[in-house]
Amino acid sequence: MSQYYNSQRSRNIYNPNSKEPFKLSRSKIENFMNCPRCFYIDRRLGVGQPPGYPFNLNSAVDKLLKKEFDKHRTAGTPHPIMVANNIDAVPFVHEMMDEWRENFKGVQFLHEPTNLHITGAVDDVWVKPDGELIVVDYKATSKAEEITGLDKDWQIGYKRQSEIYEWLLRMNGFKVNDTAYFVYANGDTEKGGFDNKLEFDTRLIPYTGNADWVEPALFEIKKCLDSDKLPESGDDCDFCLYRESVGSATQGFAS
Repeated sequence: MSQYYNSQRSRNIYNPNSKEPFKLSRSKIENFMNCPRCFYIDRRLGVGQPPGYPFNLNSAVDKLLKKEFDKHRTAGTPHPIMVANNIDAVPFVHEMMDEWRENFKGVQFLHEPTNLHITGAVDDVWVKPDGELIVVDYKATSKAEEITGLDKDWQIGYKRQSEIYEWLLRMNGFKVNDTAYFVYANGDTEKGGFDNKLEFDTRLIPYTGNADWVEPALFEIKKCLDSDKLPESGDDCDFCLYRESVGSATQGFAS
């Protein structure tokens, strides 16, 4: 764990005096939206939040879905889930697709007013007959209830995720539809047994968003990073509440 924090301190920390563009990922923008204080401690002071455990089953579903859609990308045909939902589109063929889907690369754009170099790795992009692009994200979970929409408070992050991807593609000169789609695979635990397989109910969930918030957020992020003052915590930030509770509980103890 100490190696993790040592590496965090030495990698991609914002320097207000630097003239070089500062690379900022989609996930770091989401961190700012959730808690400016944690974001500042991470990108300005070099102490990131503890890493979460990897979701290996989710990653496996992502990889298999990409293989499925790539077969249709090569053939120029719609995936059956697109046909079933009357989506007049096919997986998009572009020379940058592999890079757009690669973590730490993704779709990129330098926002010159802030000198922030924004990146975001998409799961997939579809294209309509008129050339308009559709952002697509894969999600995997296992819940008792049917998943029919993004109606939970915590799913705001999913919505912002798709909107940032749409914004990035538009900044790269593409025409992009406001409606993104989530290929949502829900593991079925009501089966009689495992039998070496996990079956999923896979739904296509549309979300019509608005990316107008992205650029104003970049100016707020720039202001935050340039400041020498620790910003306020986000509402109900568990990390900030934990730090405050630990500080109170250990006050007066010798280290």
